[in-house]
Amino acid sequence: MTKVDRRIAKSQIAIKNALLELMSEKDFNQITIQNISDKANVSRKTIYLHYMDKFDLLDKLIEEHIHELRVLCKSSSEMDFIDGNTYWFEYLETHYLFFSTMLASSGAASFRRQFIEFVIEELKIEVTTSEGKNFGLDEEIILRFIGGSYVEVLEWWLKNEMPCPPRKLAEQVGILIERIL
Repeated sequence: MTKVDRRIAKSQIAIKNALLELMSEKDFNQITIQNISDKANVSRKTIYLHYMDKFDLLDKLIEEHIHELRVLCKSSSEMDFIDGNTYWFEYLETHYLFFSTMLASSGAASFRRQFIEFVIEELKIEVTTSEGKNFGLDEEIILRFIGGSYVEVLEWWLKNEMPCPPRKLAEQVGILIERIL
């Protein structure tokens, strides 16, 4: 990476972290580009070089994490629910500020919706209604039930500052999901 590339990356990280810190303090709608600029210690011009506005910044931040979660899902697709979820929850733990802010902030309702849709999409391959315990049930209802429950557990875990280690959470969530599927 060249020196310029490192400066750009460093500025973008500072801008993203500033937005997250501000969102943990106040509602997204109250945050201005000037607030982000001040918190990140960069000029407004620097922010506008990389992002159209604060909504674009938030969208890009969300896209990055959803992309990383997709990569994790692919790399853990051969694992059982417990091991795969442990991998996931460790990622969430590592990026605690982002996920706790996104799931707790009223300004990030779009993240919660996107996150639930992502979870549902990833679970789709596991659901069968043509045989077994879910025979005859509506696949969409099953997926919404599991996806909503999954995100609710994650919200609880993050809002309560991760009261149990990722492995324990993964074991319990994995057992519950396997009971349903």
